[in-house]
Amino acid sequence: MHGFLLVDKASGMTSHDVVAKMRKKFGTKRVGHAGTLDPMATGVLVLGVGNATRLLQYVTDGSKEYDATIYLGASTHTDDREGDELSRASAGDIAAITDEAIRSVLNSFVGTIKQRPSSVSAIKIDGKPAHQRIREGEVVDIPERTVTIATITVHEIRPLGTHIEIDISVTCSAGTYIRAIARDLGASLHVGGHLISLRRTSVSPFSISECVPLEEVELSPISAGISRIFPLREVDLGEISEISFGRYLEASPTSGLTAAVNSQGDFIALLENKDISGKSLAAPILVAVKE
Repeated sequence: MHGFLLVDKASGMTSHDVVAKMRKKFGTKRVGHAGTLDPMATGVLVLGVGNATRLLQYVTDGSKEYDATIYLGASTHTDDREGDELSRASAGDIAAITDEAIRSVLNSFVGTIKQRPSSVSAIKIDGKPAHQRIREGEVVDIPERTVTIATITVHEIRPLGTHIEIDISVTCSAGTYIRAIARDLGASLHVGGHLISLRRTSVSPFSISECVPLEEVELSPISAGISRIFPLREVDLGEISEISFGRYLEASPTSGLTAAVNSQGDFIALLENKDISGKSLAAPILVAVKE
């Protein structure tokens, strides 16, 4: 069993819950996912089975797209609706916020910026996830990291008296926290903010239109997924033998990484052109494990 699973994750499940179910379904521990989704969040969750697990890093590094709703008027310790409320703004403070102010602050987040992840994120600190440290009563301060937010599109701003709800879509780099956008918007406007809904609609190159509920998911061949990330190169039996010994092949016609497949379309290895003694040759940098 080798391939990708494209899941439309339901709310209430952790990414690890999904992995555990797929390990049971396919009878293997070699199942992993590309990019954690919080239990509250829904949408695209890409899983790899067997040799595909070794390729998930290249999916994880791709751009992401999200639809989200921000609640302006209160902050929480998790920066989302599932956390304990830390502060609440007055009705007067909420009434004073204009649509223009909201759009201006959100626009200021577009570009390459420094962002502080939520303290209850999956980021590991000395080997332990931050959210686990928080549950154990520790005070966690995660350093800022550089992320790139390509677009923030505001679809609707709804003043609701005690608070404001804002529907947005975000296109961003890996490592961006949409909860942090909600938190930082609220902080900039001095009323507090958190996320109340989140749906991931794309993990490049996979979109929500390709995903199905967990109960309906089927295994997609590695080559079908990897061909959308890297150019393919068909290798013959002799070249496959050379790859198995870690030997170089003639250079691939394209620069960067190339996915080598056999005549049946089975994934064999990732190749990268390298300068070897003044000659360009394709070196295997990741080889499929035989079972």
